[in-house]
Amino acid sequence: MKIAEIFHSIQGEGKLAGVPSVFVRSTGCNLRCAWCDTPYTSWKPEGGEMPVGEILEKVKGFGARHVVITGGEPMIARGVGELSQGLRNLGLHITIETAGTVYTPVVCDLMSISPKLGNSTPTGEWALRHDQLRIQIDIIQRLMEICASQLKFVISSPEDIAEIRDIVARTGASPDDVILMPEGTHPEALRQKAVWVAELCKAEGFRYGPRLHVDIWGDRRGV
Repeated sequence: MKIAEIFHSIQGEGKLAGVPSVFVRSTGCNLRCAWCDTPYTSWKPEGGEMPVGEILEKVKGFGARHVVITGGEPMIARGVGELSQGLRNLGLHITIETAGTVYTPVVCDLMSISPKLGNSTPTGEWALRHDQLRIQIDIIQRLMEICASQLKFVISSPEDIAEIRDIVARTGASPDDVILMPEGTHPEALRQKAVWVAELCKAEGFRYGPRLHVDIWGDRRGV
């Protein structure tokens, strides 16, 4: 499995925000978000091949109870199913973070799906491919059936709410499982958007999602 990094931190986003977790970050992605906060797994993929057994041993070494398989897009990573089963055999709580564009059989406790809104579409040669692939309602619904799930949306402007409403309606997701997060890689950018994002959550009945890792470490990698 091609891995960019494995590190021990706290979960910064979603329902488990604040929980100490080991992050297994695969490298490689089928999308190219304009605001991607891990370009070293997408625009310029880094990392090397690691046997699943070696990954499991490294995860065990941190002694955490929660593990997050993330990316990049982990659902395109060769060996992700085997990895998820190995983590389950260790008795760990497993979150998988995905954009929801690819279905792969995995085992997990929380399927964290982040559908990419129109605000993610880049300019240039990737624009058309990204825009055609970024929303796959049937795949999102299949992923939601695997285990408990959450839909996390990175929101750049109040106008994004119309697309979010449409995706939520088409997937049948419960508002309790929908999380809106302000877009940004620096604490000040998040603070500037937090008030109106929170107001949207109040109006729609969605959750407001902090980005604790950005608040604490900014855009530093591997913490």
